Amino acid sequence: MSVFQDIRTAFDRRDNALNQLLLLNVLVFAALIVLHAGLTIGGVGNYYEPVLRQFALSSSLPVLARHPWTVLTYAFTHEGFFHILFNLLNLYWFGQLIREYLGNRRLVSLYVLGALAGGLVFLLSYNFLPAFQPGLGASVVGASASVTAIIVAAATLLPDFTFMLILLGPVKIKWIAVAVVLISLAGINGGNPGGEITHLGGALLGFVFVKQLKAGRDLGRPIQAIGDWVGNLFSRRPTMSVTTRRPEPVTTAARGARPAAAPGQPHPDEVDSILEKISRSGYESLSKDEKQKLFRASQQ
Repeated sequence: MSVFQDIRTAFDRRDNALNQLLLLNVLVFAALIVLHAGLTIGGVGNYYEPVLRQFALSSSLPVLARHPWTVLTYAFTHEGFFHILFNLLNLYWFGQLIREYLGNRRLVSLYVLGALAGGLVFLLSYNFLPAFQPGLGASVVGASASVTAIIVAAATLLPDFTFMLILLGPVKIKWIAVAVVLISLAGINGGNPGGEITHLGGALLGFVFVKQLKAGRDLGRPIQAIGDWVGNLFSRRPTMSVTTRRPEPVTTAARGARPAAAPGQPHPDEVDSILEKISRSGYESLSKDEKQKLFRASQQ
């Protein structure tokens, strides 16, 4: 079917991380809706909750030990249309900024690290803080921690970037990030304290991620390395043929020459100049054109 081919094509593209994250969330949501409907029609709707527990992150450490994958699956699982709608809208808007200025791989790293940080703060709060120890335990689902990490990261990277909001007009994203954090703090006293706590963990991760990146340390490298390893496991190895030929003579000029830039890519000298500017004045000193050149170079 063309639908399945479109999905496969979307996941085969290497420059499509934002759409892949959006699509993965939608696919999990749709699968759970279909499953819930099927169980209800079959008269066994009560089996849906045990299925959902296979995806939700539980505050119970013994339950987590039996379901360790939930530290990530909870960040792709949603209950309710508006739950997923607002998360994916924010992921799309702010994810575009991260993708444009930091690249696809760092966008995925932020999403995954935001989920892990949010889950860690959730687990620590519910197991070590008396105020968050319900008798029967608690569970959390949703991409909010990952999305909050991306929102705060974008605001830390580009604090004066402006979004046009309905009824409010132009608003700098640093104030949007502040509002998100304050709303999460206020929500701890509401009916979903676990979810709001994960937001705060994601927000902290997003801020630290960009600050460390500006200092020359990429916290996402372990995530990228694991992703490369998994990708290599499933990649098809092309058949290779070996041919021999005489080596072409290398001229003296060519020995010392730097490689020419590929079509559409900045020249290596330009990239060196941009990196030197970052070391002298920081990432924020770059113009938008320089940031885009650095992003294109990182995709080679």
